[in-house]
Amino acid sequence: MEADHTKAIELDPNYVKAYYNRGISKLHLEDYYGAMADFTKAIELDPNYVEAYVNRGNSKVHLEDYYGAIADYAKAIELDPSLAEAYVNRGISKETLGDLNGACADWRKAASLGHSNSAEWVKELCN
Repeated sequence: MEADHTKAIELDPNYVKAYYNRGISKLHLEDYYGAMADFTKAIELDPNYVEAYVNRGNSKVHLEDYYGAIADYAKAIELDPSLAEAYVNRGISKETLGDLNGACADWRKAASLGHSNSAEWVKELCN
């Protein structure tokens, strides 16, 4: 699959979706640096590509760059404030960094958007 995306990029170096899809493949293969590079290229070509920010953030989490992940999730939220996944993931990163209040705020927002696990985390961890 990754080879197909690479071929598509060779044929059209501005094919945003090919970079994004190759990034997803690399993410699943645990090539987090490669995934981040592809998501970054997709963002360069389309600065409003919300899912690329979320998945670049996910790559950064795997590399333990929680501050970088939080920045990417925040950009995704700026572009699409209804994206529960971005609030969930940003909350997890904040919790990892010891910011439980910030995590709880994000999880409350995710819960209000219908994310059921977030509602459970709020009940368990947030006052």
